[in-house]
Amino acid sequence: MSPLESCIAAVRSGPTDAIFKAVEKGMAEVVGHKLFTLLYVAPNGKRVKRMYSNMPREYPVGGYKEIKETEWHKQILGQKKAWVGYNKKDIQWTFFDHELIVSLGCESAMNIPVLYNGRLLGTMNLLDAEGHYKESDPAKCEPFAALLVGPFLDAIAADPG
Repeated sequence: MSPLESCIAAVRSGPTDAIFKAVEKGMAEVVGHKLFTLLYVAPNGKRVKRMYSNMPREYPVGGYKEIKETEWHKQILGQKKAWVGYNKKDIQWTFFDHELIVSLGCESAMNIPVLYNGRLLGTMNLLDAEGHYKESDPAKCEPFAALLVGPFLDAIAADPG
């Protein structure tokens, strides 16, 4: 069974955590990653919340992060386009917690928008060693992000704020 077929099977049978684990495993097989997280945009549109992490000690599930107006956010949230960072400089430019990210051996990243009906629901985030990701990698990830629409809509609907 291909990674995408495994993820589709998880979507059909659930539960949500099994879907997240299947997508994480699929992404590991298709493009690779050290750190994998999922964040949804809260209903107020002014913050994001982590709903899955393969490194829960360093990046725990829960808690909100305010959305700040940066060039990165304009691309992801405004233009709804994937972003690829290739090196430590890109990580420093993009993430306030770049020191923790680099300490985990991650010096490249991809943020893949999870979209539904033109609406940005959140992002699928993959990080790995310097130079790991290529400009062509987001296209390989987008079918997996599409499988996350249901769980993202559920999380947003359940969000109290």
